[in-house]
Amino acid sequence: MSGFTLPTRLFLACPSRALHRLHHSKLMLYCKMSSSSSSSSLTHSITLPSQPTEPVNVAAAAGVSSSDFRNAVDSSLFKNWLRNLESETGILADGTMTLKQVIIQGVDMFGERIGFLKFKADILDKGSGHKVPGIVFARGPAVAVLILLESDDGETYAVLTEQVRVPTGKIVLELPAGMLDDDEGDFVGTAVREVEEEIGIKLRKEEMVDLTAFLDPSTGHRIFPSPGGCDEEISVFLYRRQVEQETIRQLQGKETGLREHGEFIKVRLVPYRELWRKTADAKVLMSIGLYEMAQRVGLVPRH
Repeated sequence: MSGFTLPTRLFLACPSRALHRLHHSKLMLYCKMSSSSSSSSLTHSITLPSQPTEPVNVAAAAGVSSSDFRNAVDSSLFKNWLRNLESETGILADGTMTLKQVIIQGVDMFGERIGFLKFKADILDKGSGHKVPGIVFARGPAVAVLILLESDDGETYAVLTEQVRVPTGKIVLELPAGMLDDDEGDFVGTAVREVEEEIGIKLRKEEMVDLTAFLDPSTGHRIFPSPGGCDEEISVFLYRRQVEQETIRQLQGKETGLREHGEFIKVRLVPYRELWRKTADAKVLMSIGLYEMAQRVGLVPRH
């Protein structure tokens, strides 16, 4: 196994956010990298601004290759996690906790970029010396879109996708959603693209409403659906359009998705008044809560 090196100084640029996002400050990391023929001895040293006298050791678990380890340490997923630690509401912000070590345990590549990253972080409470739970499944930011089609028959329909979801072992009815494919932070563009790929209809960017932008700034204007084990943070958008009954008929049961990417999707339209009880998808239930509260306080007009 060949060795590798990384630059001794890494500057982590913050992704731009659409629709009034908060901007994180730039995080500077001073790093040293060493490697040998054994993946278990691949190490990487990081000095964080919040704990300049306590370098963080990053190591590869057995079975992690040199290239996967390099990709993991240099990935936006790992850098964004480090940035979150040092943010205003981050774990390390008040100095009561310290990051001692990170073990990279697994890497799943999506082409040339990392799609999923699994690692274990040893974070200690300074007062008690006890560790806090630190197993992380990193997949990064994502978007979801609540599409409401107001039919000329007086009914409002929500557009959902029916997809095979292997982790659950089930076929799940859910909002159109997807991961960001790059580090540019184009949330609204990703939302529009995902809807076109999954549903087959084109949305107009200027008519998209970012429901998560209404959240308190302390939230970062994103939702964590499973913060106990996953870093995924979701931006939820609303899109409303008036359509004829024929459009509803054409969309119902339509087969879509990118087959070459393993997407086998059917479009399902559900009356909005029944939506809250028709699926266990957290994105659906979150979007209903955001939409209903935004209507209640006058941030979006009632349908």
